[in-house]
Amino acid sequence: MKVIRKAGLIIVALLFFAGLAGAQVPTSGNVFFGYSYYNTDLSSIDRANTNGWEASVEGKVVPFLGFVADVDSHYGSQNFPICPVVPPGGGGPCGSFNASVTEHNYLFGPRVSFSVGRFRPFVEGLFGGAHVNANGGGSDTSFATALGGGLDYKIIRPLAWRFQGDYVQTRFFGTTQSNVRLSTGIVFRF
Repeated sequence: MKVIRKAGLIIVALLFFAGLAGAQVPTSGNVFFGYSYYNTDLSSIDRANTNGWEASVEGKVVPFLGFVADVDSHYGSQNFPICPVVPPGGGGPCGSFNASVTEHNYLFGPRVSFSVGRFRPFVEGLFGGAHVNANGGGSDTSFATALGGGLDYKIIRPLAWRFQGDYVQTRFFGTTQSNVRLSTGIVFRF
């Protein structure tokens, strides 16, 4: 009899805590996946145009405020300076080399949005980390921030199309990069 009471008490406790945990999960939100263009200045020579993808998940806390987890990956090439060691007082020619570049950003933060008919504009402030790998130029990890916004256009009830733009700042190799990220793709609402 004692075992049955303990088992019953455990089952009631589990159901109670499962109910409390379920109340903390956002009841609405969206998932986004799409193409992303990224313009970055990893090198002092020029800016690089890279292409890739972006994905995000948003959970709504209240109808106009949600929290976003955002990841992206971009691929391309960048010219980096290369200067030979020159004796004091002497000048020498500097050249450059081209390296394949891959950058990943992992960001999290709040998003404010509201609906106007079929449109849902939003603004966001995201914070997190970034990692870059330049074949032949090294790799680095840094803090990253993204400020931006976008517009979702509702196609049918659970589907929308997103246009988004963000200013992304990273700090690779001891310098600050000011990057532009433009993305578009499909949004699944729940």
